[in-house]
Amino acid sequence: MAVSALAQENFWINKSTYDAAERSHYECLYKESRVSGCSEDPARGSLADEVAKARQHIKKGLQCLNNISDDSAVPTQDLMGRLTLLEKDNRELHSTVKKLNNHIADLEAAIKKLEITVNGKGSGPEPYLAVCPAKPAPAAADDDDDLDLFGADSEGEDAEAAKIREERLAAYVAKKSKKPAVIAKSSIVLDVKPWDDETDMKEMEALVRKISCDGLLWGAAKLVPLAYKIHKLQISCVVEDDKVSVDWLTEEIEKHEDFVQSVDIAAFNKI
Repeated sequence: MAVSALAQENFWINKSTYDAAERSHYECLYKESRVSGCSEDPARGSLADEVAKARQHIKKGLQCLNNISDDSAVPTQDLMGRLTLLEKDNRELHSTVKKLNNHIADLEAAIKKLEITVNGKGSGPEPYLAVCPAKPAPAAADDDDDLDLFGADSEGEDAEAAKIREERLAAYVAKKSKKPAVIAKSSIVLDVKPWDDETDMKEMEALVRKISCDGLLWGAAKLVPLAYKIHKLQISCVVEDDKVSVDWLTEEIEKHEDFVQSVDIAAFNKI
């Protein structure tokens, strides 16, 4: 069976025939290539084409650069013209600013001169206050202006005129003496502080109000919390400055040592 299978495989038996045919085929191809002159390497031809193409690209690039340099001449001239106009405008602007600064300096000098004139300092025109006279003061309610306290010289004056003048002077003095004098008063708010929270605040207020003298008037009072349930007595009063001293009043309150620890002035206003 192995002999029959090997008999069917005729490839190895005819191998020499196939090798001779293959060799003959390649010899014919070689002869044809020698005859037709196709011995040039195809890779070499493609390299020459690439070099030619590169030369064409370089040539086109140089032509584009020449065209750009020729076209850029006009924009350069336009740019120089604009720069010239800008320099001219800049010079004109500097000149205008200089003129404005000079004008401002002149105005400031004029304002200073006007202030000196208004205040009446230095030489120049008369002060503004002298040019615009003040309005006359309104007449007083009483007829004091009718009294001639400084009349004409007494020389050569008769006794009747001197008597009339003395009567008017006496009447003027009597009238002025009847006007009440202005009494200076002050409104005071005192903070009266106790020793502790066990102090009887009502009793302390009563002791404070017992202090009395001419020119002292007690006002309203209230309790103001301090800390730890301790309150202070804040009491107001009106005093006449000529009759009651604040130091005397605080000393009188602090005499109640069993109730009062200290006295402070919370507010003091003139009436």
